[in-house]
Amino acid sequence: MAEKETVYSDEEIESRLKAELPHWHLEKGWIRRKYRTNSWKGTLMVINTVGHLAEAAWHHPDLTASYAWVEVRLMNHAAKGITDKDFQLAKKIEDVIQWQPGKEGGALEGTPPSDPRFAYVKYDS
Repeated sequence: MAEKETVYSDEEIESRLKAELPHWHLEKGWIRRKYRTNSWKGTLMVINTVGHLAEAAWHHPDLTASYAWVEVRLMNHAAKGITDKDFQLAKKIEDVIQWQPGKEGGALEGTPPSDPRFAYVKYDS
């Protein structure tokens, strides 16, 4: 029999979000994050990225999308609350969607920030 997962209280969730995922918030039992994009192309890229990460993790969020944004909502349905699975997947999604290789100084330069044809995600900074 599988071990029961710890479900966090609202206070514990708020504290962890503040410390680990400051752009995420708790609302109506879900941890949520809205990613802003520059176009439908960017929206689809975010959706596909989240889909890949969720499938690899075997933990699936709810998504809502529009032309220039995607909202990701996580809650462990089986546990009926927020668990470590939600925090870990949110962190992985955050790391990948917000990745800006051009700021790392390596061989990968990232998309040209001065050319709007290549803009797809509105980074936090």
